[in-house]
Amino acid sequence: MGVMHIAIVIFEFIVLLFSAVLHEIAHGYEAERLGDPTARNAGRLTLNPIVHLDLFGSILLPVLLYIASYGTFFFAAAKPVPYNPNNLKNPRTGSVKIALAGPATNLVLAVIFGVLIRVLIYFPAVPDSFLSFLAIVVFINILLGIFNLVPIPPLDGSRVLFAALPQTQATYRVMYFLERWGMLLVLIFVFFGFQFLMPIINFLFLVLTGQSLGL
Repeated sequence: MGVMHIAIVIFEFIVLLFSAVLHEIAHGYEAERLGDPTARNAGRLTLNPIVHLDLFGSILLPVLLYIASYGTFFFAAAKPVPYNPNNLKNPRTGSVKIALAGPATNLVLAVIFGVLIRVLIYFPAVPDSFLSFLAIVVFINILLGIFNLVPIPPLDGSRVLFAALPQTQATYRVMYFLERWGMLLVLIFVFFGFQFLMPIINFLFLVLTGQSLGL
């Protein structure tokens, strides 16, 4: 493994970690905007990554995925920001807004860095290696934004799904099952269903950067 490859992996992990942190902070700020100060009271509205680290999601999960995929893929998640739906004026719609704030933040970051790439590409003095690092930021934030919309707990898409479903006994049974086995289902999806997200991720990457991931 060359020095450059190691540097890229480290950079990818740092970008992934801080993008996940911003994702969680966005949840907290949206909850606060809607009347719930739980995240602020818990000290979670900070850029300090240590506060947001989760032993499994931030450390063990990316290492296991990196090893299992032979160095081709890894994913990390920060500790979920707490919120109290009882503090929201409308818990049903409020929960959806809070859930969508995280993926929306990642997609906005992808747009910002995508535009930056499209501007800097016209400056010959800007090295291709720098543009490649910016492209990593775009890709990771698209990845986080789209992946978190998958409707499996603890991913944000599950909150949107639960809010959209009718409040019946059958729905509660489905919610209970998904929440109980959610992490296992997420891991299964990563290994067997993630391929279905790649065309969407590739399309958005192409739109934002003008480049293709070649997938």
